[in-house]
Amino acid sequence: MSGTLTGRVAVVTGGSRGVGRAIALRLAADGAAVAVNYRRERDAAADVVGEITAAGGTAAAYQASIDDRVAVVAMADAIRRDLGPIGIVVSNAGTASRGTDVAGTPQDEFESLTRVHVFGPIALIQAALPDLRATGRGDIVMISSNTVDSAPAGAAPYTMAKAAMETCVRTLAREERRHGVRANIVAPGLVATEMGRRLVKAATAGGSIDELAATSPFGRVCRPEDVAGAVAYLVSADAGYITGQKILIDGGGADVTIF
Repeated sequence: MSGTLTGRVAVVTGGSRGVGRAIALRLAADGAAVAVNYRRERDAAADVVGEITAAGGTAAAYQASIDDRVAVVAMADAIRRDLGPIGIVVSNAGTASRGTDVAGTPQDEFESLTRVHVFGPIALIQAALPDLRATGRGDIVMISSNTVDSAPAGAAPYTMAKAAMETCVRTLAREERRHGVRANIVAPGLVATEMGRRLVKAATAGGSIDELAATSPFGRVCRPEDVAGAVAYLVSADAGYITGQKILIDGGGADVTIF
């Protein structure tokens, strides 16, 4: 454990699996006490907490669906009570679109993705802002997607929601500078997670994400640890003068977009 984040409390939404798990483990390795949020995967969240505590770190799991404002606010209160004031918010929890074009997408899907990717994260940030402002150094990091810029067909509910939250984060960066709060965006492309594997299988009629390695930048698909490293940098002292920025984690732009 590096200790560079010792004394800081981080909450990672969707922290039980995939990218969120990697972020939780990395921030804990850097010394932060980590609140691992999950929606349904209680055992997976417990495994993350167990791995952190076994390594000498501090962590606890908290159940809350990110699209439930009441649950999100209650979670923030519980984290504050158990671990201390929240100094880092990593908004990672999310869900994908169903792959339908705009003409055929029902309104409830647009609404659902907006609740998950916009209103839920905003509720958490609002609940944590008093702590973020008071701790001397507060950080908000949103996990977005490189598809916001490329706008692939069949992904409008997802990319629209992510774009809206990116705008909110950039606005927060300007509004909260005077309080010592930084707000930044990390936007990966395809990542080798369970969700990434499902997306590739659906998009390629049964293909494997591993088959894309040879044609991916640097000969491999992005890993969760690549995203976690960018988050760790943004919340570190080395990034103390960085806010309102977006880091793309896609190897310089993949030739093929899989959504």
